[in-house]
Amino acid sequence: MIDHTGVTVSDYNKSKAFYSATLAAIGYELLLEIPAAVAGTDVAGFGEAPKPDFWIAQATTEKPAHKQSIHFAFRAASRAQVDAFYQAGLNAGGADNGAPGPRPHYHQNYYGAFVKDPDGHNIEAVCHDPQ
Repeated sequence: MIDHTGVTVSDYNKSKAFYSATLAAIGYELLLEIPAAVAGTDVAGFGEAPKPDFWIAQATTEKPAHKQSIHFAFRAASRAQVDAFYQAGLNAGGADNGAPGPRPHYHQNYYGAFVKDPDGHNIEAVCHDPQ
């Protein structure tokens, strides 16, 4: 079981705004920020209260922004949340990487949507429930 994950980003404020807006559509919120004075770089944790499980951190010389695209999939409670996630991601400056819809090649009830974040990472929301 995964406890948490994260990614370094090239523009902390731009990515924080993107993830705050996009993940709100599936019930995530910005739960914790740790300033560079404490953590060595600005860090933001998103999730469902009380615990963040997805983190972003400003890239540094020692920990540069990920050059290869990374894929994160967030579970949504409904297909409507997947649709809202996709639209919120586009509105927050993300790029389309797959409109909401069924993906039966994964499994019968797979319904997902994909957007690229400001660093080009493939961010997905997926609902596994039937309509």
